[in-house]
Amino acid sequence: MSTTVRLITLGCAKNEVDSEEIAGVLQRAGYRLDTQTDTPDVIIINTCGFLESAQREGMQVIREALQLKKQGKTQRVIVAGCMVQRLGESLQQLLPEVDAWVGVGQMARFAEIVDSVRTARQPVIDIQPPHHRWAEVPTRLRSRAPWTAYLKISEGCDHKCTFCTIPSFRGRHVSKPLERVLEEARWLAANGAKEINLIAQDTTQYGYDLYKKFMLPTLLRELNAIEGIEWIRIHYAYPSRITDELIEAMASLPKVVKYLDVPLQHADRTILQAMRRPGDGTRYLKMIEKLRTAMPEIAIRTTFIVGFPGEGEREFQNLLAFMQEAQLDRVGAFIYSREKGTPSAEMPNQVPFRIKRERFDKLMRFQQPISLMRNRQWVGKTMRVLIEGCSEDRRYAIGRSHRDAPDVDGLVYVKNCTAPPGTFVPVRITYADVYDVWGEMLPQDSP
Repeated sequence: MSTTVRLITLGCAKNEVDSEEIAGVLQRAGYRLDTQTDTPDVIIINTCGFLESAQREGMQVIREALQLKKQGKTQRVIVAGCMVQRLGESLQQLLPEVDAWVGVGQMARFAEIVDSVRTARQPVIDIQPPHHRWAEVPTRLRSRAPWTAYLKISEGCDHKCTFCTIPSFRGRHVSKPLERVLEEARWLAANGAKEINLIAQDTTQYGYDLYKKFMLPTLLRELNAIEGIEWIRIHYAYPSRITDELIEAMASLPKVVKYLDVPLQHADRTILQAMRRPGDGTRYLKMIEKLRTAMPEIAIRTTFIVGFPGEGEREFQNLLAFMQEAQLDRVGAFIYSREKGTPSAEMPNQVPFRIKRERFDKLMRFQQPISLMRNRQWVGKTMRVLIEGCSEDRRYAIGRSHRDAPDVDGLVYVKNCTAPPGTFVPVRITYADVYDVWGEMLPQDSP
């Protein structure tokens, strides 16, 4: 009987892709991926190390796995990923019962790692300086619905944001070669993917290390030509790299959805400088105007950090004033986390947690009427919607429009729709609230 492996993924979409690659490598080597059995032979936990809260979650999951091992319900516990790369030595001392510690970028080697762990008498330590090794494309084992897929186009980051730990454990920016990205996209399309979500720490830096040119516009043109792909969505764009060439590619290529996820982090110039981020609110407004002029239907998503060191009431009000003027479609926020090893952790004028929490709540409430207004602009209009399921009472099909990325944005509730999941349908919007919209399915040949 083949060895069973349970793979637990924590953190972001980039980790999800890593886990799919690990799963595929293990399956090809003869391991059986199993989430159902109560007694998997091996448990692998792919951790997130970005924020202290993610580390706490990771520690809890590791301890639960070690409890299963103590009860004889699993034989080996392997902990991998970002938290291991960031905190490796201290974790080993804290949790000596763990059988292996594996850093980032090792997906292609996981079969040999698990092989060695199964026979080792001492914990296996495989934490190398960050150096990404791309797994072979056909080995990736999809974990979500077949019609939508994340496609990681690069790894690591060259930016020096003072709040961020990622470059310290993910390493410098490394692009996946263009032909390899296209091969993976074709493979995803052949296996049912209609929506491709491009992800990286910074998608707009794609290709520069390999080709001495920012290649995202070129990549978009190549992906647009792949049969079977119908939506191409861009995540995590860097604000100073939203070039005219990129905007032109987004506006002119029919499969590139009019949507952009561009984390701005703040809008006050002083705070952005302290963060070592480019630009300010005025420049960001000009960028947004350019995007909307080229693509009037574009949905712009961003995230902000509240409570960064030195953020007083004036700086926070500047952020709210920017939000009022920018009228962004989707806004997420993080409460600033004082992470060890980052320059901002040592900055003066740290903001008390109570104030950070108040500002977070105020910002999210401030955005709600803006999001509601942006959604209401679609009432009476027709959207193309990707159906993904139905409501519990089966009165509505549930899907997403071009304005809705998987997992993070709103939903479209569709009346009179019996289309199967993975199908695109035209929907006339009849009602909108802060996050979601409702509508009725139209005949497929409707304009």
